[in-house]
Amino acid sequence: MKRRDFVRDLAYIGTTLSTTGLLTPSLLRANPGLQNLINKPIPKTQEPLNVIGMGAWISFNIGSIRRLRESRTAVLKAFFEAGGQMIDSSPMYGSAEDVVGQILSTLPSSLTQPMFAATKIWTSSSSEGREQFADSLRLWRRQRLALQQVHNLLAWREHLKFLKEQKEKGVIRYIGITTSHGRRHDDLEQIMRKESIDFVQLTYNPVQPAVERRLLPLAQDKGIAVIANRPFEGGEIIRAAKKRPLPPWATTLGCRNWADLILKYTVSHPAVTTAIPATSKVEHMKENMMAQQGRLLTQTERQKIQTLVRSL
Repeated sequence: MKRRDFVRDLAYIGTTLSTTGLLTPSLLRANPGLQNLINKPIPKTQEPLNVIGMGAWISFNIGSIRRLRESRTAVLKAFFEAGGQMIDSSPMYGSAEDVVGQILSTLPSSLTQPMFAATKIWTSSSSEGREQFADSLRLWRRQRLALQQVHNLLAWREHLKFLKEQKEKGVIRYIGITTSHGRRHDDLEQIMRKESIDFVQLTYNPVQPAVERRLLPLAQDKGIAVIANRPFEGGEIIRAAKKRPLPPWATTLGCRNWADLILKYTVSHPAVTTAIPATSKVEHMKENMMAQQGRLLTQTERQKIQTLVRSL
């Protein structure tokens, strides 16, 4: 192996850090496997964040239907029991913020303590943006949020100014910008170059690698954390994958199911901080969370996964 290839692959392997300081002693005693989950530092602060979070798009937009709220309670419980931290939502997601907030209020704080609450402002009006911000705090039943983002760059100049004020006040710890489906990458690039932001959220998976060309390297250069949304391409990748058996070589990478393999591809890119798959099923949540165990993958291993997924 050439020296430059060794250095490149070493960078992709990364470090598996102990999450002992992030999780409660009772949770660690009940789940010894949580001692060594994979996390990455948020570049601006070096705060560790586990590499698999949870998105609330569609899956938590369930209104007040009791049986659905009970099922989502089980999903969130499984998420936290597996060491989950980031939960990402938005006013765009209908009742999701209220559903998440209500469920969180029913779970013991010893379980939910490591949560990294992330949501968004989604409106073209600066005054409505302030109202949405207040609504998010109310719906999440929290006085502070970890991350507030401008959803799909909508009126981003006005909202960023407001969010910077809230960050200075300590109401939020981080601010970010989001996009999805490859929309407005040129605009996002300019914001990343010129604005002081902590996070970007974008679509990244084995069949959507466009952000590797400019946005992911730029995030590394600027010290901006990256949240990968749509890691299963809206479920299309996982549905196609599960029609076939998991290849035997996946186990040599420490991957035990298709979700594990695909998510490990995404979070093993050195620029990606965390991925946020969405699910409404406990068994799928448990599969997803396996991807933050073991180790990160080399570029060579990631390329093998990308070739496989594109052939599905």
